[in-house]
Amino acid sequence: MSDHLDISDSSLYSKDLAPIHADQRTWTTWNYAALWISMSLCIPTYMLSSSLIEGGMNWWQAILTIFLGNSIVLIPMILNGQAGAKYGIPFPVFARASFGTLGANIPAILRAIVACGWFGIQTWIGGFAIFR
Repeated sequence: MSDHLDISDSSLYSKDLAPIHADQRTWTTWNYAALWISMSLCIPTYMLSSSLIEGGMNWWQAILTIFLGNSIVLIPMILNGQAGAKYGIPFPVFARASFGTLGANIPAILRAIVACGWFGIQTWIGGFAIFR
């Protein structure tokens, strides 16, 4: 009998949560920039900017406001994604360091709720576009 424990036998391990080896991490700064831009340029953003113009802003003020808002959101996104990019771990594993193995479920569920809300907004706007 061996006293060696295999990590894959743990209930805290799965292939989805396993760290990615350094040579398999191929994203560069350009990939992250493209992801941020693609998440920033969407129909709700266009709707927000048009409502800002309708509310009395000039076109350049609306664009500046949207850019400033997206830049402010970018800061926590970078901080949140740093561990994943550096160590190849997903957010649920990263959250274990701060919240513990059981407490890490709380931020994971909160992220899921936000994702469901954002998906709902996108779906509602898309459905409304088709309905009209």
